Amino acid sequence: MRRQNQSSLVEFILLGFSNFPELQEQFFGSFLVTYLAILMGNAIIIVAISLDQRLHVPMYLFLLNLSVVEVSFSTVIMPEMLVVLSTEKTTISFVDCFAQMYFILFFGGTECFLLGAMAYDRFAAICHPLNYPMMMNKRVLMKLVMFSWVSGIMVATVQTTWVFSFPFCGPNEINHLFCETPPVLELACADTFLFEIYAFAGTILIVMVPFLLILLSYIRVLFAILKMPSMTGRKKAFSTCASHLTSVTLFYGTANMTYLQPKSGYSPETKKLMSLAYTLLTPLLNPLIYSLRNSEMKRSLMKLWQRKVVLHTI
Repeated sequence: MRRQNQSSLVEFILLGFSNFPELQEQFFGSFLVTYLAILMGNAIIIVAISLDQRLHVPMYLFLLNLSVVEVSFSTVIMPEMLVVLSTEKTTISFVDCFAQMYFILFFGGTECFLLGAMAYDRFAAICHPLNYPMMMNKRVLMKLVMFSWVSGIMVATVQTTWVFSFPFCGPNEINHLFCETPPVLELACADTFLFEIYAFAGTILIVMVPFLLILLSYIRVLFAILKMPSMTGRKKAFSTCASHLTSVTLFYGTANMTYLQPKSGYSPETKKLMSLAYTLLTPLLNPLIYSLRNSEMKRSLMKLWQRKVVLHTI
C-alpha cells in the first residue's frame, strides 16, 4: 500500500502565503520588484568587474563569483514563487521540487565556501601584505573558487538524493514558499532520524566551520588593523573588510536560524520569512554593500555609466 501511494505522488502543493489571500497581490508586487532589483544590481557588479581590468584581482573576482551565485540562487526560487502568487497554480512536480532543492543547496553551499575564501583573501592581504602575491596568486585563487563550486555540488547531490529516497505517501502539502529541505522532509513517511543527524552535522561543517574560520580570520585582521600606524591605512583596511563582514552577518545569521533551529522553534510563517531573508535580502543588499562602501567599485561603476552615456549619444 505504501509503495502504491508513493508511486501515485507526482506533485507537491506549495501553500506559500495562502493564509493571507488578501495580501497575495502585494506579495507578488514586492517580490517582483525585489527580484528585478537583485538581477539588475548583481548584473551591474558582474559587468563592471568583467570589463574593468583593474578589478581583475582576487578580491573582486571572488565578488564576481558571489554575484553569479546570488543571481542563480534567486532565480531558482523567485520565478516559481511569482507563478504561485499570480495564479491559482500552487503545485510543483516531484521532479521540479527535486531540482529546486538541489540548486538551492548547491548555490547555498557554494556561497558559504566563497564567503570563507573571501575572508582568507582579506586575512592574507592585511596580515601578510608582503607575502600576499604568493599566498593569493592566480593558481590559489582558481583552487579556492573551484573548491567552493565543487563543494556546493557535493553537498547538493548527497542531501537532495537522500531526501528524495524517502517514500512520500501523503499528504503532499508543503507549508512553505519553495522546496527547502526541512518542510519537504516533514512529509516523508519514514524514519528520518538518521538523516536529521547527518543534516545537523553537515550544517555544522558547511555553515559553522566556514563561519568560525571567518571569525578567526577577522580577529587576526582586527589586531593587524589596530597596529597600523596610519589612520588612513586603518580606515582603508577596515572599509575593505566591513562590506564582507556585513554580507557574512546577513547570510550566516539567517541561514543558521533556518537550518539549526529546533523543529518547533518557530511558527511556519516565521520560518518562511527567515528563508526569504537569506534567499532574497542578502542578494538584494550585497551589490549595495560592496559598491557603496568601496571606492574602486564606485569608480568602475561610474566609468561603466559614462561609457553607456557616450554610446547612447553617438
